[in-house]
Amino acid sequence: MLRRQDVGHRVVVRRIVGVSQDRPIFTDALGELVELTETELTLVTAKGPLRVPLREVHRAKRVPAARRPPAADVIALELAANDAWPAPTQARLGGWILRAAENWTGRANAALAVGDPDRTLEAAIDAVEQWYAAKGQQALINTPMPLAAPVNAALDARGWTARPLTLVQTGAVQSLVTDIAARRDLPPVELADSPTDAWLAMVSEHKGELPAAARHILTAVPEVVFASVQDEDGSLLAVARGAVTGPAPGRWLGVSLLQTAPAARRRGLGRHVLRAVAQWAIQRGGVRAYLQVEERNTAAVALYRSLGFSTHHTYLTREAPLPVSPAARAGASAPPAA
Repeated sequence: MLRRQDVGHRVVVRRIVGVSQDRPIFTDALGELVELTETELTLVTAKGPLRVPLREVHRAKRVPAARRPPAADVIALELAANDAWPAPTQARLGGWILRAAENWTGRANAALAVGDPDRTLEAAIDAVEQWYAAKGQQALINTPMPLAAPVNAALDARGWTARPLTLVQTGAVQSLVTDIAARRDLPPVELADSPTDAWLAMVSEHKGELPAAARHILTAVPEVVFASVQDEDGSLLAVARGAVTGPAPGRWLGVSLLQTAPAARRRGLGRHVLRAVAQWAIQRGGVRAYLQVEERNTAAVALYRSLGFSTHHTYLTREAPLPVSPAARAGASAPPAA
């Protein structure tokens, strides 16, 4: 059976999917093990993420690794994404980046565990915990897989939990233009260098109130665009943000905050906005596009797959155990009331 040490590695899982003539029916799944809990495991397979209840697992084992993106490519993409989503407060821990942004979004408030932290792994985790404690925030660490498999194992041993798995998906910018038909039946996409109040209000409906740090993250990028589509009465139908970072050639387009108003969904507005953002990025040397999406958001994953995006790598946002206050500790140790 699989163990915590197998997270981040390629595995094969034989599962029981039924019974025929009193004999079990098996099927095999091959992929990267990205999460293992007491009740289920999660694989990223060629067809996408797959959750398997442990009660269905007949046999599972680690197998030789398939071709993966080189570690340098994962690090380069993570650093490009950091540049496109810049936390206002950042500090270095060797190659790791500590980030804080008034708790707005996990990415901007988690240490990025790439490269060498320039100390032992245990000392690095201690330093992360101390840095966030000094800011009054819960310590978070983003662990790109399989690059950060040793970090995940160490965090497991210290009782850190994990937020839902995030897929870092990539595709060709040119494909977003050539593979998406131009729509003359939809209102035009408006592109701006800064977000309007209405644009920010639509984002805040999904991301919560926007503190000053949020405005810094959104706008403190040299080449950034805020796309929107308005109805005839001026109400927003869809928005998105694009940021081009990295040196030429082969610059990255980061796509984020693609949202469609509930009443305007299933009209192709998401594709419409993405096409306009891609055209803007091509003019600035954008070659490859990336986005980050939770694997449980199946509708979004399906949309991006239809647009040619595939999973480059994954990451988990790990959460440190919350400290127990002295009052709570005293209450837990006190004898029950009569």
